[in-house]
Amino acid sequence: MPICIECRHPVKTLWREGGTNNTSSTTNKPSTSGGHNIRLTVCKNCGRFCDKYVEHDFVVLFIDLVLIKPQVYRHLLHNTLMNTPSSDPSDPDHPKKEEDAFAPSIVRLGVLLLLFDVYLTWARIERQSSDTEGLAERPIVTQYVFFLLLCTLTTLSFHLSIRFLTSSRFSPLPFLGILPRYPRPNSVSTALLVSSSTKLFPILMVIWEYDVPAAARSLGWAVVANNVEALKILLDCSYGVAAFLAMAGALSRWAMGRVVLWAAGLEGVDSWTAGTEGGQIMGGDGRGLGELGVLLGYLKDWAGRLAVG
Repeated sequence: MPICIECRHPVKTLWREGGTNNTSSTTNKPSTSGGHNIRLTVCKNCGRFCDKYVEHDFVVLFIDLVLIKPQVYRHLLHNTLMNTPSSDPSDPDHPKKEEDAFAPSIVRLGVLLLLFDVYLTWARIERQSSDTEGLAERPIVTQYVFFLLLCTLTTLSFHLSIRFLTSSRFSPLPFLGILPRYPRPNSVSTALLVSSSTKLFPILMVIWEYDVPAAARSLGWAVVANNVEALKILLDCSYGVAAFLAMAGALSRWAMGRVVLWAAGLEGVDSWTAGTEGGQIMGGDGRGLGELGVLLGYLKDWAGRLAVG
């Protein structure tokens, strides 16, 4: 059932067509007939529009995701991605029923994020030439398959560990009274994938070269912050519990990466800084402040060039 993204009050419809039939829908997309003339439903609880993002495009959604606005997460997680169409195709305005299934767009997003992880992890590990000479001598296809396997296993460990803590019958959190058992584990993975969209920012490396370790760690922090916010909104828990879940997933991901690298004979490679968001949070050698100074130096030079030119 859809909710008001402002106060989380359950509502029947998100918008209503302004035609003579005065039909309504719980979907986030207007119908093709008269879709240009719709009226957003006003929440009876808070007096604001139930879901303003019905009329916004994906660019606005992505910007608000980066800004970690709770409303856009409620729109995606409760009013869009968690609802599946009615089983009766002849009744397009039939209320949607919530099912624990992955939307096709989420599957595509997951594949895209995985391929980004492969590229970034490959680039970082390859720079540790003293420890990866044996891997660099292998055929390029073998290297790609190895990094694809590494990223797939670490991503699975990240999701499965959080799904276990939130949705498993054997999770210790419900027994300790920390978090009630959440019965839809696929919705948890959906929230994690949506909140990990920030990892797509390295595509700017195609345009600008900003391969600074501090930038990678800053991106990692941004992804973790989005993960925490998404888990808090989905599970309706405190920030402390959401942060614990995100860090537990990051630790599980790091441990799986260490196991895979050890099995491949790359135990000297530091997966804590070579991986993705779980490995970009902090380094084990205390160079974070120094790298932050390097990043600030880059920003100062860039500002100076902008002022001159």
